[in-house]
Amino acid sequence: MRKATFNKKALLAVLLCVILTAVSVAGLAGCKNDTNETGFKLVIVHKDGTEKTLDLKSSKTTLADALLEKKLVEGDDSEYGLYIKTVDGETLDYNADGYYWSLLVNGEYSMVGVSSVNIEEGAVYTLKAENGM
Repeated sequence: MRKATFNKKALLAVLLCVILTAVSVAGLAGCKNDTNETGFKLVIVHKDGTEKTLDLKSSKTTLADALLEKKLVEGDDSEYGLYIKTVDGETLDYNADGYYWSLLVNGEYSMVGVSSVNIEEGAVYTLKAENGM
């Protein structure tokens, strides 16, 4: 009789350990980043040549949406997407002095506007003050 009781207790203890382990693993699995955020770098080159590099994460798909969400840029919507006028608090006015914000993706000038650039994990995006005159 004693042997059967011991086996029931042992079985109950093992079962309890298995359940606790399963619950712990499920809890840890829930700790992963479920927001589908993409990590990327943003380099800002101001008119005076100073640079700032930011490590960012966003669940947005386009660079324009991510930068607007982070309040790093301001601009106007156009038929071509966002026309950036202000970056990191610095406003450029092409009509006044010829300066504008250029966009580079991984060191290469982008052939599309910021609204058409999809964020890629690990990419480096640069907004650079340039004189077009």
